[in-house]
Amino acid sequence: MDLSQARHAFVTGGASGIGLGVADALVARGLAVTIADIDADAVERALAGRANFRGVVLDVRDRGGWARAKAEAEAAFGPVDVLVNNAGIGPDGAQIADLTYESFDRIVGINLVGVFNGVATFASDMRGRGRGHIVNTASIAGLFASAPGVSAYGLAKFGVVAMTETMRGELAPHGVGASVLCPGFVATNIIANTARLSGEETDYDGGVAPGSGMSPAEAGEIVARGIGADRLYILTHPEMWPMIEGRHNAIAADFAAADKEQAGATV
Repeated sequence: MDLSQARHAFVTGGASGIGLGVADALVARGLAVTIADIDADAVERALAGRANFRGVVLDVRDRGGWARAKAEAEAAFGPVDVLVNNAGIGPDGAQIADLTYESFDRIVGINLVGVFNGVATFASDMRGRGRGHIVNTASIAGLFASAPGVSAYGLAKFGVVAMTETMRGELAPHGVGASVLCPGFVATNIIANTARLSGEETDYDGGVAPGSGMSPAEAGEIVARGIGADRLYILTHPEMWPMIEGRHNAIAADFAAADKEQAGATV
């Protein structure tokens, strides 16, 4: 999408981390931005000193809240041209055999259903206007099953990738773009937010020291460039390709084995 023609962006998880990095990058390109976040204090801090921003408190699982947030945002800044479904929490470290129902429902509810709720709220209007772009935040863990303990998180992120791939084909004929952001390690407070929303401490840190990784500002610029280039996959860490390639090679090998077995069975 040509961002010079866009006027209003709506960014969830927008009060910190990647979401705020994206919001700043879009404001720098001339858009007004509504940031939505479950943390009211973080929204207030993010708005301080920033022009062309407004904020709303939103739990992305709350469908009524989505409708209200959309109405208020568009009354203030006009129709949303860019939707960034970025709100999310991290894994709790439990392996699938040990994952509780509550943890599964929370992780999938925020990371996958929350993304769908955003799409359901805005996509049809964009399609009707014949313009817009939607970015759904997945993870590098949505492209390969990365490690034990990622469990429901990886499941949700794979789902976000599949959702976006499907959307792209459905919306492109109507002038609406779709991208999936698959970040590697970015310096965010996702682990702390995950513990706060779950009400439990977790030992899971993804193997990364707190505060390490790419800066949210750099990630935000990558997202803005990806929207402008209409990329399906927006990637922050290209050096992680060998892990993705390994998964693809395993799939290709099993397709080749299945083809050989079936060819032998018909002889």
